[in-house]
This record gives sequence, structure tokens and C-alpha cells, in this order.
Amino acid sequence: MFKSSLSAAALVMSFTVAAQNPLFEDVFTADPAALVDGDTVYLYTGHDEAKDNNVFFEMHDWLVFSTKDMQHWTPHGSIMKATDFSWAKGDAWAAHMVKRKGKYYFYTTVRHKEDKPGFAIGVAVSDSPTGPFKDALGKALVTDDMTKQTPNDWDDIDPAIYIEENGDVYMFFGNLMPKYVKLKDNMIELDGEIKTLDLPKYTEASWVHKKGDNYYLSYACEFPEKICYAMSKSIHGPWEYKSILNEIAGNSETNHQSIIEFKGKSYFIYHIGAVPPLNGQHSGGRFRRSVAIDALNYNADGSLKRVIMTSEGIE
Repeated sequence: MFKSSLSAAALVMSFTVAAQNPLFEDVFTADPAALVDGDTVYLYTGHDEAKDNNVFFEMHDWLVFSTKDMQHWTPHGSIMKATDFSWAKGDAWAAHMVKRKGKYYFYTTVRHKEDKPGFAIGVAVSDSPTGPFKDALGKALVTDDMTKQTPNDWDDIDPAIYIEENGDVYMFFGNLMPKYVKLKDNMIELDGEIKTLDLPKYTEASWVHKKGDNYYLSYACEFPEKICYAMSKSIHGPWEYKSILNEIAGNSETNHQSIIEFKGKSYFIYHIGAVPPLNGQHSGGRFRRSVAIDALNYNADGSLKRVIMTSEGIE
């Protein structure tokens, strides 16, 4: 299997893969977050390294891939490790990348050291979409002691950033209890109180996008996880629950989506557990996940059509 210890340069030269589902079979990828930057899509993923599907997630770093046509993907290797945050002890869980005033901000889920135990959200920054990235704040942006809506110490995970047309920035996040908060213009401080949302069946993996006058908030619902979504005319809601968007993803109990529009087409990016047992290795599954991409389509009234998972991927 692909090892994160390889240099980024070696990874870029090693291979370019064509569209299929899952996208990559020689590295396990999860929790996709895609960024459209001009004529390029950058795909940021978690990196599953569990030896099999029997214990738990093992995730140390995040990977990035790029494409100019949604057909051919170039790997750029690891952009940073969870422990690059001096205050974190590990667990490189779901993240989200945004571009703001020429800089790239990477919002991440990591496990905090024992002075503030539990999962936390950090933010790193770079001048390049492929890094190197460094801690932008020197401490966590959100820690478990700041939110007490659930007894879980993992209820502050899966950050997703949405930037309004007027420049206002909001971060959506949570597990079991969906939350959001406004960020200051510097992108590394909260600007007001953390608020909760009323979303039925919410589990985790918030993602917000907008098309026309409609805001869409998609999220992982129930367990095993499907993807559900709600709609609103405002970033502040109220959010009207619509329906399931994506069914349980193969033999993965989790799902995590990213929605983008690129060159006039919309895409639904998610993870599944469908890598076969290659070269004597264990197959994909609950702790060995892989990113897939399918088309996202809209109904005439603005609602979303059910995403149909395919083996062929984007053609």
C-alpha cells in the first residue's frame, strides 16, 4: 500500500489516475473536501491507515490530489500531520479547505492533548493549496469544553466553512448536535457565540453550498450513515428538511460528502469502503475507506435529486 512517508515530489511523479469509483485503490482516502481554485479542483482527504477493519480508525495526516478535468487526478502527497499542531496528540480526522485573500486555510479535526481533552478544531494556513501548512493560531479554535450540548468528547468535529457573497465567514461543525459560528475576517477567531441548529436525524459531516437563491445544508444522518439535506433562503435558516440525498455507502458505516460546481457541472464527492483485497492486503471497509465521485443534479424546484452511486464514476 501507498505510504505517507514518500516525498510529495515522488508521489506527483509516480502516477496519475483516471476517473473510476473509488478514485484511488493504492491509498485509503476518507472525508473528502474539495476546493475549486480557478481551473483546478484540489481534493483534500483523510488518510486511513488501519491494518484491517476490526479495530478503529488510524489517521495521522491529510492528503491532497488535483485535477483540471475531473477525469485525471494527480497526487501531491501529505500536506500536514495532526501532530504538526503542537497542542494536538493525533487523530487526523475530517478537514475543510478554503481560499481567502490569496491564502489557503485548512480547518481540521484533531484530538487535543490532555490539558483540554477531547476532539478540537484547529486551523492551518499556507500560501499554496498543496502546502506547506503551519498552525495559523497556535492553539485550537474550538475545544470540547466550549460546547456542552452532548456528553461526547467528539462533538466538535467535521468543520465546514462557507463564505457569503458579502464576505462573512461561517463554520459549521458537530456530532449529534449540529452547530455553527461566525468567524472574524482574519479567519482564525470566532466572532460571536456558537449556535445550534435544528436538523432531524443529524449525525455529523455538515457541508453548506448555495445555488441560485437556495442554501443547501447536507449532512450525515443516522447510523450507519446516509447523507440527508435541508434547504433555506438564509445562511441562518430556518432549514427545511428535504430528504435522503445519498444512501449508505457500500460497506462503510460512515459517509462524508463534499459538493462542488466546476465548469458548469455539479459533483457529489463522498467515501465508500469498496477497495478489493489487492496484493494480499485486507479489503476496504469501515476503517479503510475510499473517495468516490458522482454527478449531482437538481430538480426544477431547486431540490436535489437522489445521488446514484456508480462504479464508473464521472464520464
